[in-house]
Amino acid sequence: MMSSYEEPFRCEVGNIVKAKVRSGVYVGEVVELNAPRALVKVLAVLKHPEQGDLHQPYNPDVAMFHERRALSYTEKTTVLIRDLQSYAGAVPDYRESLHAAVAAEIESLDRLNRWTAKSLETMIGLQKDYK
Repeated sequence: MMSSYEEPFRCEVGNIVKAKVRSGVYVGEVVELNAPRALVKVLAVLKHPEQGDLHQPYNPDVAMFHERRALSYTEKTTVLIRDLQSYAGAVPDYRESLHAAVAAEIESLDRLNRWTAKSLETMIGLQKDYK
């Protein structure tokens, strides 16, 4: 009988990892360990960071609406080791992965915008019915 047990991720210098940094997700290489953090060199973008105030998500009326750029190619950032996962497969080209991540985020926001408009329309209709 095969066990479903997997070895826990052991972070080592040279590992190619998937790193969650704020609201973005990147592929990177571990270049230094200083527990509980690792220094990771960015190689590709899997998910572009979200825009706005992270403490008040989806609120456009905040004092400062933050613009968050993706981390740059080979930029080094410290990441908690618990926020790293092993990355298997070919590392995508940085520029291509950045463009794909931006397109995916725009599509997600467009879908949310369309859902918001439809929900608002429905709620206004319900408000009229409830009078």
